[in-house]
Amino acid sequence: MSPRLDAPRTPDAPSAAVPLPPVAPVTPTASATSVTPAVSVASVVDLPDRLLDTPLDRIGPVDARALSKQLFARLSELEEGTHDYAYVRNTLVELNLALVRFAAARFGTRSEPMEDIVQVGTIGLIKAIDRFELTRGVEFPTFAMPTIIGEIKRFFRDTSWSVHVPRRLQELRLDLARAGDALSQRLDRAPTVVELAEELGIRPEEVVEGMAASNAYTATSLDAQPDEEDGGGGEAALADRLGYEDNGLTGIEYIASLKPMIASLPARERQILSLRFVSGLTQSEIGAELGISQMHVSRLLARTLGRLRRGLTLEE
Repeated sequence: MSPRLDAPRTPDAPSAAVPLPPVAPVTPTASATSVTPAVSVASVVDLPDRLLDTPLDRIGPVDARALSKQLFARLSELEEGTHDYAYVRNTLVELNLALVRFAAARFGTRSEPMEDIVQVGTIGLIKAIDRFELTRGVEFPTFAMPTIIGEIKRFFRDTSWSVHVPRRLQELRLDLARAGDALSQRLDRAPTVVELAEELGIRPEEVVEGMAASNAYTATSLDAQPDEEDGGGGEAALADRLGYEDNGLTGIEYIASLKPMIASLPARERQILSLRFVSGLTQSEIGAELGISQMHVSRLLARTLGRLRRGLTLEE
């Protein structure tokens, strides 16, 4: 009989009765402490006493600029990839998030959520931190703002359009909008294509191309219901109002079935079918063309059509 799995292997000396030897306290070595050092902002830079308890995102712009200089100086001394380097870099990001919020506020009227805009702007902030060099003598906000705004604009350029168009046409759409507003105020009417081309110094064909590309900025769902303000209450969706019943589609299958049967007919019967249904000749004209009577043409045509009709019926 096999022993129970939960029974002790040495019943005479259970493990609970074995005294454990005392464990000596472990002293952390220098190599162990260097992996995850206890780092704080105050240990990295000279933080004023009034800012010790202030969150990084609540520090004013003047203090944030001064602290950023110290952090960039410290960052240049550290080796990339170390824990200290990552901590200083993350502190710079959190300290300068106000720049991202300031830049994102310029795009608050867009349809994208503000959280997404801030997230994209933060990517631009990280790129600016990685590229910034303190020795150039440029203030970090002055250096970072173009990078942050450029990242946000790239986000809108790549995601806002319903249909992707070349960047040249995207910029042309903006130029046309500005030129159209200026000419409308100047002329007190909507400008023509030629007037827009002269205003922008481009060819009229390019203006037409830019206008056509503007239609790709937004798209309407086929399932969208008409607005009641436009008098569309009660109307069907756009998908229900597009297209029509093409009766010719039902004949495609018959045409595909008739082709091999017509090819198997004698040459004279094929010619009669062509003269009657392709050229549109009457039976008398066909008889004169072939040198036979109109009655003979009628019999041949009826026999041929009956043969083709029976062939289609057998296939069905």
